[in-house]
Amino acid sequence: MKILITDDHAVIRRGLKQILLEEFPSAAIEEATDAETAIKKSLSENYDVIISDLSMPGRSGLDLLSHIRQHSSRTPVLILSMHPEEQYAIRALKAGAAGYLSKESAPEELVKAVNRVLQGRKYISTSIADKLFDELDQPNNDKPAHEQLSHREFDVFKLIAGGKSVSEISEQLTLSISTVSTYRARILTKMRMKSNAELTRYALEYKLI
Repeated sequence: MKILITDDHAVIRRGLKQILLEEFPSAAIEEATDAETAIKKSLSENYDVIISDLSMPGRSGLDLLSHIRQHSSRTPVLILSMHPEEQYAIRALKAGAAGYLSKESAPEELVKAVNRVLQGRKYISTSIADKLFDELDQPNNDKPAHEQLSHREFDVFKLIAGGKSVSEISEQLTLSISTVSTYRARILTKMRMKSNAELTRYALEYKLI
């Protein structure tokens, strides 16, 4: 069995590897420090499961998900993030994730999730299952404004709300300044807001930063 762990923190990668080797001692576990590296590895190697962080320098875990769905659709991707599941799990699942776990989850939960996605099944908690059912019954115009954003717009939105300048976002996401400015304009239009300060207040209200 081959597993790829994608996270920009060495301590996290080491801890995950140790947990997984206790359960799967014969597994070949490789590491990637960012989504770009993981994408390149996924093009040359066949993995049974990819475990990825959501927020990393450069391309995000959502970008990795999008690429895997386009080029390696059978490879399950399990998102393991510092963000609480109620904030990002549904977006990750809609993007094609096989499951979503908070990094605060117990090691046994990670093993359970990996075993489940290896069986070709999805892994979600009871609370997220309930939220998914609630969303099916919720009219589109009642959904929070940020759920209208594309994955890349959502990434840019979080960085703007977190106080990053256009040039800083350009460097972090490896996008041109004009492209970031275009994303910002789209975000403000979609969310019916006029300033970065409004975006920040909104993000704090919904606990997105």
